Amino acid sequence: MDKITGILLLVVSVVGSFAVFSAVQRFFSPREDERSPISDVSDMEGKETSVFNKLEGSKNFWDRLDLLLVRGMGQEKKLEQTYMLLGSPRNTDPLKMLHLKQVLAVLLPALLFVPTQSPFVLIFVPLGFLLPDAAYYSRKIRARQEDIIRNFPTFVDLSALMIESGLDYMTAFTRIVQIAPVKTGLELEMERTINEVQLGYSRRDALRRLSLRTGLQEVRSFAGLIIQSDELGTSLVELLRNYSTDMRFRRLNRAEKLAAQASTKMLIPLFIFIFPTVFILMLAPMISDLITGGMPF
Repeated sequence: MDKITGILLLVVSVVGSFAVFSAVQRFFSPREDERSPISDVSDMEGKETSVFNKLEGSKNFWDRLDLLLVRGMGQEKKLEQTYMLLGSPRNTDPLKMLHLKQVLAVLLPALLFVPTQSPFVLIFVPLGFLLPDAAYYSRKIRARQEDIIRNFPTFVDLSALMIESGLDYMTAFTRIVQIAPVKTGLELEMERTINEVQLGYSRRDALRRLSLRTGLQEVRSFAGLIIQSDELGTSLVELLRNYSTDMRFRRLNRAEKLAAQASTKMLIPLFIFIFPTVFILMLAPMISDLITGGMPF
């Protein structure tokens, strides 16, 4: 009876952990009426090029399991978006990312089962499934976005200067990419955008795809300015110069805000590491004299 009760509790804990995971994911996912047009474009592109569409109709058990898992837990769009924000690296794809999450979902409870010998470690399956997102993918995406945004104001200034000299903005982007001594993430993304225009994409769609691949509000606003200038016929040079000035001003405000927070953040290491060390150095000789022979006065 106790064994049956333990098995039932184990099943309830596993199912409950997955239910909580699905509920939290659905709670934080955007609603349909809150999605932007850019998100709709992303969904359209994902349906056309999704690697998971290749699994449909497959008779392989593991392919069916992958498709059931990714569709049932609503991971398809998230994996596609994460892969795109990573820069679409060649050594992986959304399906391989799903396999890594599955391996860690099995490996983490297995490693915890060895010292504990408790079947309730299976409740850590969702934690192992989420571990790559929290520990690896988010860090890689953040580093890539920082690399892109670092030289973005300079890129906007150069674009405005070349457009003012009489060049078309796509030609200006091409010149900037060609003269770049080292191609950072920004130059690589702009080069990809230029190649898409040459392959037949409209400039509007290529710029929107650029904003989707970077996931940065600054790049999205930059693409919106260019699209608006094309539609309304306004001066793109003045728009880009004002936008570059606004970006530098916001970056300066952010740096000042971080500098103001530094003093508060320093209190924690001061109280934990520095103050106890200082007190030990000051009071250790006095305590030693008191223990060995009393105070000298």
